[in-house]
Amino acid sequence: MSLTYEICIDSTAGAVAAERAGAHRVELCSALFDGGLTPTLGTVEATLAAVSSVRVHVIIRPRGGDFIYDEHEIAAMERDVATVRDAGAQGVVIGVLTPAGEVDTEVAKRLIGAAGGLSVTFHRAFDMAADPFAALDVLAGLGVDRVLTSGQDVTALEGAPLIASLVERAGDQLIVMPGGGITPRNVGRVVAATGAREIHFAALVDAPSPATHRNPHPFMGGELRRPEYLRQVTSAALVGEVIAAGGTGA
Repeated sequence: MSLTYEICIDSTAGAVAAERAGAHRVELCSALFDGGLTPTLGTVEATLAAVSSVRVHVIIRPRGGDFIYDEHEIAAMERDVATVRDAGAQGVVIGVLTPAGEVDTEVAKRLIGAAGGLSVTFHRAFDMAADPFAALDVLAGLGVDRVLTSGQDVTALEGAPLIASLVERAGDQLIVMPGGGITPRNVGRVVAATGAREIHFAALVDAPSPATHRNPHPFMGGELRRPEYLRQVTSAALVGEVIAAGGTGA
């Protein structure tokens, strides 16, 4: 059984790097520091134009924080789903919960309907669900194609026992895709421990800003911040290392 590798990226260059390294799919986001937010339409269009063999799935998440949204945010997400669908994306990545930690089925139905047949992934909002097995059953019933999860733990390796149980529970209804802390050192163990068919990871390395003029005084974010003149970019070499370490699966 061959493995499918999905790379979490935040730029068109990241998609190009992932494709060059042999990845099958990318999850296109902005603001990875916040866990991934909806990218701009321009970024979606530029990414779709830049790659040919890799599938582009777009996260639909209007803000960081929890996954309980008001009516304005829901309307925005519904519109964003339709917009990236019309732009030519191959899938969308969504996640909505109730205050009690259940899948918000009514909102999920609206977003799935707006997707118009695109592949739908339920993202790591799943890891905040009160009952992962009940949530999995609901998502299967809604027709979601896959669930991204760290097994409700810090990393997919630590959450591997739960992921394995979810894989078994899901059967052929949907794909349970481990993600969170996947590296060349642990990807083989995660695959072996979970029986997963798909793997999700980021392959980021630090890259200095090309700016030659630098003002060290102002900064563009909150008190918890990264250096202004250091960026993180997707590394084709690191993507390749994970794929080589993971192999084709069992």
